[in-house]
Amino acid sequence: MLFEGTIFAITRINLTQMLATLALVLFLVLGTRRMKIVPGRFQSIAEMGLDFVRVNIAEDILGKKDGRRFLPILTTIFFMVLFMNITGVIPFLNIAGTSVIAVPMLLAIVAYVTFIYAGIKKSPGGFFKNALLPSGVPWPLYIIIVPLEFLSTFIIRPVTLTLRLLMNMVVGHLMLVLFFSATQFFVVGLGGWWTALGAGSLAFGLAFTLFEIFVAFLQAYVFAILTAVYIQLAVAEEH
Repeated sequence: MLFEGTIFAITRINLTQMLATLALVLFLVLGTRRMKIVPGRFQSIAEMGLDFVRVNIAEDILGKKDGRRFLPILTTIFFMVLFMNITGVIPFLNIAGTSVIAVPMLLAIVAYVTFIYAGIKKSPGGFFKNALLPSGVPWPLYIIIVPLEFLSTFIIRPVTLTLRLLMNMVVGHLMLVLFFSATQFFVVGLGGWWTALGAGSLAFGLAFTLFEIFVAFLQAYVFAILTAVYIQLAVAEEH
């Protein structure tokens, strides 16, 4: 869209990501800048979202002490994924900011680094040992267990976090494109009695749009709660 052929080239999805980020910042600033004991509508919505992350993700998984400690990063992840996802159903944007691998990968790296930081902070000398060498296992089996634990804990977790979010949003986008393209083809391209099929594909497209709104929220919740679970595993007493 802008600066084509340069390192500063901006595509439609880059613009979507910028708008989602701007909308998120405005939402949080406007919702929290003038806090009142009796909140207005906008403050109530902001508080509801923040309390949802605090109660249902951070404190529910990590407890009050560690929940409050890691609440900023979990809140950032939840709202960033939610706002980037929801652009996929907004007219004239029509693509999720998380439907290219850069954003899910960045968030997965943040979650991964936070997980390792939490484990080392909790047990500087025993985190990697306990992660790779579970107790109570006969030592010859460590030849098999250590590579498997390394893959499971330090490779598969960030990869699955990335791909789960990416593929859900890409598939959702493709399904919406399919339904609404079919509607245009049947109604505008063919006309006549084919319009009835166009009405059917339009109905499916509208229904799937509502489902995509649910998926946008669900994927934000899943990403944040898995991050909290990984942190909880790192700060558990055995580490």
